Amino acid sequence: MPENAIEVRGLTKVYGQGTKTEKRALNGIDLDVPAGSIFGLLGPNGAGKSTFINILAGLVIKTSGAVRIWGFDHDVNPRQSRAAIGVVPQELNLDAFFTPAQALDVQAGLYGVPKRERRTMEILRRVGLEDKAHAYSRSLSGGMRRRLLVAKAMVHNPPVLVLDEPTAGVDIELRQMLWNYVREMNAAGTTIILTTHYLEEAEEMCDRIAIVNHGDLVALDDTADLLGRLDDKTLVLRLARPAGRAPAIDGVHASLREPTLLALSYSRKAISAPWLIGRVQEMGLEIADITTEEPHLEEVFLALTREPAPDGAEAEEAVNPVGVPPH
Repeated sequence: MPENAIEVRGLTKVYGQGTKTEKRALNGIDLDVPAGSIFGLLGPNGAGKSTFINILAGLVIKTSGAVRIWGFDHDVNPRQSRAAIGVVPQELNLDAFFTPAQALDVQAGLYGVPKRERRTMEILRRVGLEDKAHAYSRSLSGGMRRRLLVAKAMVHNPPVLVLDEPTAGVDIELRQMLWNYVREMNAAGTTIILTTHYLEEAEEMCDRIAIVNHGDLVALDDTADLLGRLDDKTLVLRLARPAGRAPAIDGVHASLREPTLLALSYSRKAISAPWLIGRVQEMGLEIADITTEEPHLEEVFLALTREPAPDGAEAEEAVNPVGVPPH
């Protein structure tokens, strides 16, 4: 197993290069996806995620840069690099007149998997479609079709699997089933690349996260470290007796969520939690319980991808609030 499942250097894609409609989709992206990880690729619509995935899958030709998948150079060994990756697309693109078993056999044939090595029924069993193996795809529910796409991507046993919005439009039960299956595949050694608009999923599932915006890589870090970049923290105090109003403390945003529930938001760089607790006690408020609230991935995401402000200084602060080097 290589150290990195995917290595990308200077990856650039320009659509309509040299024409009046020229559009830069990727601006020299550099990133590594560690082998065996669950890696989140996040960004707003039009950020360049789909272009990135389609280049990995060999569906879009890059303008410049280097791509290696499972140690195979995309330019030198294109067949091997493409065989090392499976992609589960966001769109439900299935042939309505094929059964799941037929769809998997055709897909396996396209990847050159010999008939004796095909695992059609095993894969269908793992995604919960064994009893639908010989039913037409058009008769499957939306959730079953989503699982069939995952099965199709696994027919050639790729070490890297890309899930492009896999839970878009599915119910909670199916979403949980898909994530359980993803965890099983990852535990068995499959590297997972996940794109999703459900940021709580990325926060829960991913070991490492990259955020792209307007074709630039604006963040790349372990999930815990990425969440730690925001300076804001909230201390929630359960008071022994109801408070008439929130106390006024310099540098702290105080609010009463309930008569006995006091929320204090502050900068970790400027204020320490013990000092803040002591200050509250000095003001005559008796504390019964203490909890803290850390930043969520959604806050980091919004901070990194919000549109820049009109003038220069404010614009830089708006798009670069947590110390990411500007591009």
